[in-house]
Amino acid sequence: MALPVIGIVVSLAVLLVLAYRGHSVVAVAPIAALVAAIFSGAPLLATYTQIFMPALGKFIVSFFPLFIAGAIFGKLMSSSGLAADLAHGISKIMGPRKAMFSTVLATALLTYGGVSAWVVAFTIVPIASALFKEAGIPKRLMPAALALGTITFALAALPGSPQVHNVIPTKYFGTTTYAAPVLGLIGTVMMFGLGMAWLQYRIRTLKAAGELYLPEGVEDVEHSPDESPYVDPDVEPNPHLEPGHLATHVEQPDAHTHHDVVAKAHDDKWGLRAFLGFLPVAVVIGMNYAFLFFFTKHMDFSYLADKKFGETNITAVQGVWSVVVAIVTAIILIFAMRPKMIPQMMTELSEGAKNAILPCFTTASEVGYGAVVASLAVFAAIKTEMFNIGGDALIVGVISTAVISGITGSSSGGLSITMEAFADQLQTMAATQNISVETLHRIIAMASVSFDSLPHNGAILTMLLVCNMSHKQSYKDIAMVTIVVPIIVLLILLTGVELMR
Repeated sequence: MALPVIGIVVSLAVLLVLAYRGHSVVAVAPIAALVAAIFSGAPLLATYTQIFMPALGKFIVSFFPLFIAGAIFGKLMSSSGLAADLAHGISKIMGPRKAMFSTVLATALLTYGGVSAWVVAFTIVPIASALFKEAGIPKRLMPAALALGTITFALAALPGSPQVHNVIPTKYFGTTTYAAPVLGLIGTVMMFGLGMAWLQYRIRTLKAAGELYLPEGVEDVEHSPDESPYVDPDVEPNPHLEPGHLATHVEQPDAHTHHDVVAKAHDDKWGLRAFLGFLPVAVVIGMNYAFLFFFTKHMDFSYLADKKFGETNITAVQGVWSVVVAIVTAIILIFAMRPKMIPQMMTELSEGAKNAILPCFTTASEVGYGAVVASLAVFAAIKTEMFNIGGDALIVGVISTAVISGITGSSSGGLSITMEAFADQLQTMAATQNISVETLHRIIAMASVSFDSLPHNGAILTMLLVCNMSHKQSYKDIAMVTIVVPIIVLLILLTGVELMR
């Protein structure tokens, strides 16, 4: 028994080290899986073709529509200038004195609207930089502000979020993206409030120490759209680590978005431009809700019971369908709002589709790795021990999801692996313990956005790179708002749920 356990530990080390050093998880995950198989004496070829690949394929079949729709939507929001319009409109409303609040709010709105984190980062940074500089806010806090708005509550806590992190549990629990709305809203308010409190505290302490926009000896660098961003010598970029459908490479924003749109926003009144920028986001939110609570109730989906459609029902697919329909509707709206840009946006549509492939395969490879580990005999013993942790479905779900997300550096990857391995048992335990499956959905989704934000997380590396900051300068604050705050909120919510049972 000891050797197989060592094998799992070694395989995790291989996955973590190679991924952190910049090797693609698409290649690293099967290598790590085969290392675990070797230590357990499992047949290698059968493990790869009969376990790893089917699990990878199952994930892609289930969730690729989300990845491609989200990637295209994010690309068009960026290239059309609508994302920049929204961000600048919020900043104009709030003013420089509310630069931190404006940055977090703008990133959260775009994320909640389905825009991927890398698009959000490149859209917000030029605007946030000007606001931070004018307000004298230390730039080292900018990555933390981006992280708070993009990879915490907007991904997994806010009810109705179209991000894949909120959709994955629907596939296993038969829930919707609006599962446990009150719990999600409470968690959102707490994460946002505690995160903002920390950032405001850091602004005061850094200013008191004499630091304004930039640390002493650091020169700000502004890029043209054709230039690569400044890379701090202390940062080792990792373009392949990818939590969920976030960017797996650092791509420069379009000139239209990065310069022309921002300049035009300064010349126009913020009101109309901000409204137009928010309109596609509002359509995503509204159509998602309408599909779940109107169309599914009044349309006939009985044909799904046919064998050719998988002998399923609307409950099993509504989580993915509602988000895809919502995002596609918003994409159509963007084309209608920018008719003169249609030829350019058709090109961007193809680029957006390409951007969906690597993130999807990255997460799917991590799921394949998890399936291999779960197939090993030793994992049955490990699973038994995990389910003996207090015997509580919520506790087991939170610990397993958080730990696996931390190991993989991926919230969606960790969540998918946990769901694939434990979903049935968790649902059974929840039923016997009088725990709502919707509560289970929300708590586990929120657990995925905690330990995933360790230093090797791909989104963290991208944000540091875009902001021209290093781990040494900014990671402490990132960790506070993306790890410490979510864990505190989870503990409070878990305590509250337990007391109410």
